[in-house]
Amino acid sequence: MVSVPELTVLFQRFGIAIALGLIIGVEREKEKSEAFAGIRTFPLICLMGCTAAMINQLYSPWAFSVSFLALAAIILTAHVFATVTRSGITTEIAALLCFLFGGLVWWDMAILAAALAVMTVLLLATKKPLEGLSRKIAQQDIAAALQFGVITLIILPLLPDKTYGPFDVINPHTIWLMVVLIAGINFIGYVLVKIVGAQQGIGLAGLLGGIASSTAVTISFTRRSQKEPDFAPELALGVVLASAVMFIRVLVEAFTVNPSVGKVLLIPIACSGTAGLLCCVGVWLFRHREGADMVKKESVKAVNPFELWPAIFFGLFFGLILVVAKAAQVYLGTAGVYLSSVVTGLTDVDPIALSLSNLAGETISEATAARGITFAALANTAVKMFIVCTGSRPLMKYALPVLTLMIVTGLVVACTLI
Repeated sequence: MVSVPELTVLFQRFGIAIALGLIIGVEREKEKSEAFAGIRTFPLICLMGCTAAMINQLYSPWAFSVSFLALAAIILTAHVFATVTRSGITTEIAALLCFLFGGLVWWDMAILAAALAVMTVLLLATKKPLEGLSRKIAQQDIAAALQFGVITLIILPLLPDKTYGPFDVINPHTIWLMVVLIAGINFIGYVLVKIVGAQQGIGLAGLLGGIASSTAVTISFTRRSQKEPDFAPELALGVVLASAVMFIRVLVEAFTVNPSVGKVLLIPIACSGTAGLLCCVGVWLFRHREGADMVKKESVKAVNPFELWPAIFFGLFFGLILVVAKAAQVYLGTAGVYLSSVVTGLTDVDPIALSLSNLAGETISEATAARGITFAALANTAVKMFIVCTGSRPLMKYALPVLTLMIVTGLVVACTLI
């Protein structure tokens, strides 16, 4: 027979159970006109679950199951009598969950029970926002989500994670991962626009997307600008934010691998990134003053931007640039550090930043490494300028001057202060 826990443990477990029931009960009390249980009933249900779990463990192995079935029968009866005045079973399901949370507390899983209780309250309290979001989701949005799931969860795991081809740099898994990244940034940005609106959604997507791939963000937003020119200022803001985040990411990588390189790199990278961020603030203030009355964002229809073939095309382009960058490094050696940095930076800054940071102090100086990393970041920014030139004129109007300023600032500082 299992021994009874100490009195302090008993009080602690039952106290937590009552507290979790109160958390849910307080939220349901606000919906009391539509619910059969409120601030008193839910703590009692959670207490019942904890007690049933205790009896189940100490005395009778059927106590918890029988208690759960009895509670379910009571709730079902209450629901049947209440169907005349209300519909839905949200409160009933919450009550059953509350009973289970009480059982989890007794079984020494209080942290899990508390996390689940908080999530339950969150779902209950966000009824109107969630219902509003569901009304905004169209059939093509669901189809796009399914397509994204196929390329991410089915195709990506099947591709070999090995290198092939010239210079042994073509990795199908890595290339398809870039395709997934582009499609994902497209879809996330679209969802954010649906939830919080064009200005906040696109800016946030650019900021978060820049952590993963600022180039992918630029491609995604440039294509969107062709179909949604009214979003051009916000899309340009997202592109510049992603580019600025790329500079910050490179600086963090350098400091992590080689702090000496990071210190030398701090000035040119910080100057370029800061120039972009300051321009972002200027664009936002100008747009806020100009666009509040000129463009009503809620009247602009957002188009689902999920397009697979452009993403696949970029994946092929990414593989081609990898071969070119590797060839430059093989044939030019250390004498071609800067050229290799520029060529590699055309597609990805991270590999060259990590490589030069590792080499600094051994085969090359910290200054050479910092300058090479800066050139790679600026080359990547130049690629974004080329991509932006394929977008709408309003996008070019807002994005090109800022990207140009970032490049010029980085070049001047790298060539004079390093």
